[in-house]
Amino acid sequence: MRIATFNVNSITARLPRLLAWLESSGTDVLCIQETKCSAEQFPYDALRELGYEAAVNATGRWNGVALLSKVGLEDVVTGLPGGPLYEEVDEPRAISATCGGVRVWSVYVPNGREVEHDHYGYKLEWFRALTAAVAEDAAGSRPFAVLGDFNVAPTDEDVYDPAVFEGLTHVTPAERAALEALRTAGLSDVFPRALKYDRPYTFWDYRMLAFPKNKGMRIDLVYGNEPFAKAVKDAYVDREERKGKGASDHAPVVVDLEL
Repeated sequence: MRIATFNVNSITARLPRLLAWLESSGTDVLCIQETKCSAEQFPYDALRELGYEAAVNATGRWNGVALLSKVGLEDVVTGLPGGPLYEEVDEPRAISATCGGVRVWSVYVPNGREVEHDHYGYKLEWFRALTAAVAEDAAGSRPFAVLGDFNVAPTDEDVYDPAVFEGLTHVTPAERAALEALRTAGLSDVFPRALKYDRPYTFWDYRMLAFPKNKGMRIDLVYGNEPFAKAVKDAYVDREERKGKGASDHAPVVVDLEL
């Protein structure tokens, strides 16, 4: 089974590229973030033509997550159980389902904006709720993984220059401690290989020629429990999909399982 996660940064804007990538990559299950559309606007028909069922948690212009599957889509849970609200809104940032015997979550962790901002506190609360929500599945015997845009670089080696990010979100001790808490719930970081250069970055800003200069970050992650990790035969960042006109600012992370 091939499972991937991809922050598409607007599925409407990226649909032709996404459909082409799905066909060429042979992906069985895809976790999508930043749909930037409502569930009603989601391109179910175009994806169904390629053989994908879809489960969607999306309400409009911002955020939005989805799961696509060619191997079944059962026991769908929309949202983060026990998750916090932001400005009294339950933002669409999580969806989970069982696909071909593997339980998967697609998550879009809050950005945090600035360390002093209310959104940063919301981000840490969201992580605590996520850790509590996945604990049972993480400790279970069924292959289980949380995939998505975590908006945290796990270590200094996961950013092109730690000095550039000093004092900013995505690299703070509190955010990294939140990732560590998630791991101690029974999950491990499925570390992908890079197709080019020595670090498997997954995000490059659109500005300042960040992609051609490889000024990236690894913030799109796959956290799997022990049965999932044991089934992993390969994992890589498909950097090629970040190239060219109309690309997302993220690249897909692809994981091959032998179940």
